[in-house]
Formats: sequence, structure tokens, C-alpha cells
Amino acid sequence: MSRLLFLCPMIACLFSIHLYSNTNDKLITTYAAQSVKKEQNKNFLYRTSAPTKMVKGKKYPLLVFFHGAGGRGQDNQGQLTDAGAILAFEQQGVRSKRKSHIFAGQVPKGERWVDVHWSLLGHRMPKISNSMKMAFKEIDSYVQNPKNQVDPNRIYAMGLSMGGYGTWDAIQRRPDFFAAAVPICGGGDKSLGGKISKIPIWAWHGDKDTVIKPSRSRDMIQAVKEAGGSAKYSEIKGRGHNSWVDVWNSAELWDWLYSQNS
Repeated sequence: MSRLLFLCPMIACLFSIHLYSNTNDKLITTYAAQSVKKEQNKNFLYRTSAPTKMVKGKKYPLLVFFHGAGGRGQDNQGQLTDAGAILAFEQQGVRSKRKSHIFAGQVPKGERWVDVHWSLLGHRMPKISNSMKMAFKEIDSYVQNPKNQVDPNRIYAMGLSMGGYGTWDAIQRRPDFFAAAVPICGGGDKSLGGKISKIPIWAWHGDKDTVIKPSRSRDMIQAVKEAGGSAKYSEIKGRGHNSWVDVWNSAELWDWLYSQNS
């Protein structure tokens, strides 16, 4: 009997993992896989998905998602499946209820969205990374393609961990491109707070995060506010490095994001 009681939780766990995997596999097929040659004959991989229903002549928002370190690779899937992003997008109705496009590029193993070490308590913006450069190029192509009907005034940036750095980096390089941003447990160049002071920003971080210090988000929010901005900040008590969980579950955040218009 005791052995059966021991096995039941294990079986339930394995069933849950199998179900989660099958759900991810099914959802990933609804995102179009793309590949483009980049420098040194390496491919830049990305996936895109349009709103579930589109009306000819109408414009639709675009969410640009910057994944974390666990999503790196060459499978053109990890950028969406890692950290539960693809499930969160479905649960929050990003493509259905909010009628949004999604763009998610994948950084190759060993590379980063921003070429800085995560243990640093501050950094100055480095030369643009290869992945960010290629992402911008492909995002531009996607936005400019008439069949996608993207609203240029409703392009949003969101990213977690390594992608949190990517989100700060992207909006600082293109302050007039993004209508709003949600950087999650990341960090940026606080000396450039003035460049992004007019962008609606809602940053998130766990107060117990030991991978990327909460001060990285605090410093960015302070820099934006000192420059006259009104950025929002949620520091989650008792939360470690996975503050994206709170973002995934916050209907208020998603309502706020999709109400922004540049």
C-alpha cells in the first residue's frame, strides 16, 4: 500500500509533464517557423503568429517577445515553450481575445540578446548583438508586410531574464518604435533613462531574485522617473527569479499592455 501511495504522485507528475509537452507541441504548430541567414552562415530562427481572426483593412497589435537563457538553441521552439510563455499567451487570449500578432526570435546557444554579464550591478549599452540586429530586421519586414496588417502604433516589447535585458535594450535602441514594454527580471543602461521616459513601462522583479538582482529593475525605474517618466514597477515579495509567473497570471498587466497606443 505504501509503495502504491509513493507511486501515485510520481505517475500524476509524469502525466502532467506529458500533458504539458503535448499542449506545447500542439500550440507551437500554430506559429509559423521562419529562418534567415545571418553573419558567419548561421541562421536566425524565429516564429510568428497572427490573430486568430482578422478583418481586411483593420490594423492589429504586435507583441515582440524576448525569451530567457533557457530558450536558446536551434530548435525554433524553446523561445516560446521555455518558462511557459506559449501557454500564458493562450491563457491570456493574446491572439484571440486581444487579437494580437506575436513575434518570437531565438538566440543561439552561447549567445545573448545583450552582450553583458548578468551578475553585473550595472552596464553601459554595448554594441548591438547579432541576435538583436537580426530580430530588428525581421520585425521590420513583418510590420511592413501589408498582409499582416500590423498597427505601427501598437507594437509592444516583453521579455524575461536574459530577455528582460533584451527588452530594455530594444526600447533604448528604438524609443520611437515601441508603444509599451514589460521587462521582467532584467536590467538596462540607466544612463539612457531619458531616452525611454515617454514609453509606458511596467517592470517586474522578485525581491528574492539571486540570479539578477532586483536593483537592476529598481535602478532603471528610478532613472526613467528622474527623466520625467511614469514607469510602473512590481516587486514581488518572496519571489525568486521566476517573476514571470506573476506576469503570466496578471490580467491587469495584460489589459494595461494592450490599452497602450503610441
